[in-house]
Amino acid sequence: MKGDEAIRERLRHVYWIGGGSGAGKSTVAAALADRYGLQRYGTDESMPDHARRTTAAEAPYLHEFKGMSMDERWLDRSPEVMLETFHWFRGEGFDLIVEDLLAMPPDQGIVVEGFRLLPGLVAPLLADRRQAVWMLPTADFRAFAVDKRAKATGRPGFIHQTSDPERAGRNLAERERMFAERLREETRELGLQAITVDAAVPESESVRRVAALFGLA
Repeated sequence: MKGDEAIRERLRHVYWIGGGSGAGKSTVAAALADRYGLQRYGTDESMPDHARRTTAAEAPYLHEFKGMSMDERWLDRSPEVMLETFHWFRGEGFDLIVEDLLAMPPDQGIVVEGFRLLPGLVAPLLADRRQAVWMLPTADFRAFAVDKRAKATGRPGFIHQTSDPERAGRNLAERERMFAERLREETRELGLQAITVDAAVPESESVRRVAALFGLA
């Protein structure tokens, strides 16, 4: 469609980094932005704004999630249900990411990152498929990254707001494992770039690999 072609052309200067939580997407994006003079757009930071900009009709899963208690979110549902009903995994609010990107100055490259960048939603926007990559953490690496982040901030994660943090943590870890596997399958089916991130891959190597895949290095 002509509209799709026009949007692809307007987003030709955008580099996309999707993937599972704890894969190092933010770190890599920040390093690339600094090294290559790119603007950085973090989709995690935009979530509160995007939640405010949606209605229940536009984002039913999001608004249902907002009405749940912490136990209802992380204890009372199976990881499978958590995966299938998580609003950002359903693509709710993705149009607002695109809207934000289109509103940014086009005379400078942009690196956008976050788990909300689902392969099936990003693929139609790519003028060049080399400008998107998904970082897929192993389960062990994600657990390490989450623990490292909690120690760095000095704040316990949101699962500690439930009545059973240990079980909530297991549920969340299983949901994230399934999400990473889904991303792996979707990127393979769509012919998109993906890399596995584990403890053997230092942050500097992830930066180098993504820069090379983007053709920046």
